[in-house]
Amino acid sequence: MRNRLLNLALASLALAATASAANVPLKVEYPKPLFAGTPRPVSVANLEPAGTKRPDIMVSPDVKLLSKGKKVTSSDALPVIGELTFITDGDKSGIDGAYVELGPGVQWVQVDLGASAKIAAVALWHFHSQARVYHDVIIQISDDAGFKKGVTTIFNNDDDNSAKMGKGKDLSYVEVNHGRVVDAKNATGRYVRLFSNGNTSDELNHYCEVEVFGVAGK
Repeated sequence: MRNRLLNLALASLALAATASAANVPLKVEYPKPLFAGTPRPVSVANLEPAGTKRPDIMVSPDVKLLSKGKKVTSSDALPVIGELTFITDGDKSGIDGAYVELGPGVQWVQVDLGASAKIAAVALWHFHSQARVYHDVIIQISDDAGFKKGVTTIFNNDDDNSAKMGKGKDLSYVEVNHGRVVDAKNATGRYVRLFSNGNTSDELNHYCEVEVFGVAGK
């Protein structure tokens, strides 16, 4: 019996190692940088150190972009600038006419994938033509469109609970053309909701693009 249990344990480890070895780095297409030179200093308490290298997110080979062209709703139904459709149209360049501007305070945008999916990663681009930090960036996944139940938080850099959704442990970061790619660890859900609460340049909220990568539900 002991040998059998040992063999089963070894077989499980071998299968896990094989699955891990089969994973590949997530491929994300980044837009061109929109500013050059030394950006003006940004002072935020929990800011990620400059030059931090982000590790690759390893995903299974069947992971695909699920969000292209999908419906987007928002806490601000009438954006100050742009259309909500811009957020999943594939244009993450950040130039004028390619981003959405929402009103001040805590605002969110929500991508409806159309069906529940196993989500590997979420990539987010705020306005990135100048170095700025967006406050209270929170990303959640759920099968409930109202986000009242079954909510998984995959990113939260609200270090003082100013968004009233609980303190987060993730670091704030300066916006550049690489945006922020977050490991969703295969959380399951149909909807992805992203929050922000103004930025270090003004009180408004901006989105260039949101990309959701994963495996669609069967």
